[in-house]
Amino acid sequence: MHDYSEFVFDELMRAGWPATDEVAVDGWVARFAGGVTQRANSVLPFAAPADLGAALLRVERLYATRGLPTVFQLGPSAQPAGLDDVLAARGYEFGSPTSIQTAPVGDVRPDPSVRIAESPSDEWLDLWWRVDGRGDQSALDVAAEILCGGPALYATVRDTAGVAAVGRLALVGEWGGVYCMAVRPGVRRRGHGAAVLSGLLAAGRACGVTRAWLQVRAENTAAFSLYRKAGFTETSRYHYRSHRGQEPVQDVHPEP
Repeated sequence: MHDYSEFVFDELMRAGWPATDEVAVDGWVARFAGGVTQRANSVLPFAAPADLGAALLRVERLYATRGLPTVFQLGPSAQPAGLDDVLAARGYEFGSPTSIQTAPVGDVRPDPSVRIAESPSDEWLDLWWRVDGRGDQSALDVAAEILCGGPALYATVRDTAGVAAVGRLALVGEWGGVYCMAVRPGVRRRGHGAAVLSGLLAAGRACGVTRAWLQVRAENTAAFSLYRKAGFTETSRYHYRSHRGQEPVQDVHPEP
């Protein structure tokens, strides 16, 4: 583990994958993006509310009026202390345990097969959506709005059949956030993911990025192997709590 403030990672992830709307609720931030991705449609409990019960009712109503389940993203800094137990007792279900990993970004040799752009092309969006997408064109439109909600770099690797792999690096000060790593089915385990990652980090370095973070689902052993080889190590973890009995949020972008 590294000695970084958990609050730092909450803010990095908030900036790297921004919701389309946010509502402050007595120390918490309720995020909304039309149900597209858990992260952009969940509560970040930054500070303890003066009245916990009232805050819970408020956020539950906010999500209900939008036709969404109430979801909390819970890491070690979640406030108040014991919130996870309170939510469990209230009927919120545990899900999506996720590892936050970081690495210094030194001199990275870019792969010449990787093309970097400052916005996602239609081809980039098409492959990412085919691999990770959930929903119709309107959901993709919301996802594209999330992607373009802050500065980022977009990597593409092509082969003779078209786009083989893509990835995104959110630019947040000296930090770069790795998102949307996707490889076309049928050409996996051929080094395309590693090429995309090195290309993103090299391009980020040229933009002043000195440290990188990413989120990866705890059960994704293949991704763990890729990131470990690139020098990433676990810094923290988080999970979600979703209100029991409600439909799960559309997870068009599960953690890589």
